[in-house]
Amino acid sequence: MAFLSILMKNLLKGPSTEPLPTADSPTPAAYRGKVTFDETACVGCKMCEHVCPGGAIRFDERPEGLRFMIWHNTCVNCGLCAHYCLTKAIKLSNDWHLSHLQEDKYRLTDQALVAYAACSGCGTKMLPTADALMRLAYKKVSPRSEHLRHLCPDCRRSASVSGDIQ
Repeated sequence: MAFLSILMKNLLKGPSTEPLPTADSPTPAAYRGKVTFDETACVGCKMCEHVCPGGAIRFDERPEGLRFMIWHNTCVNCGLCAHYCLTKAIKLSNDWHLSHLQEDKYRLTDQALVAYAACSGCGTKMLPTADALMRLAYKKVSPRSEHLRHLCPDCRRSASVSGDIQ
């Protein structure tokens, strides 16, 4: 008889599991899911590639810029890339919907291009200095630091030595 009373209580209570796959399951706000990348904040330090334990992040030099690639199939969602990214170009979303067919395992990638900019002094290709890095380096961005931002390291060095900094 005790069994029937427990059965009735459970039937009245309803299901105690998540409704997946018939409905969406609630996702915690701090869940570490799919990696997102903001190419405008990236400075090309490649620290994320260095600390990635799964080898999911790669950078390739291209004529037009630095190509960022992440293989979501290899990512272990540890969050080290986001933790060590000084400019917060990499963040972890709470999107965990990464199921895919076996034939699509090599297509589960995201790519972005950090485009080169031209040095305002000599025209050399260089990675642009991101706004996030300027805010980290200088509390208040002045016209002088804004001028240095658009110079390559060689032009910056010669401008500092000759005193030609605005």
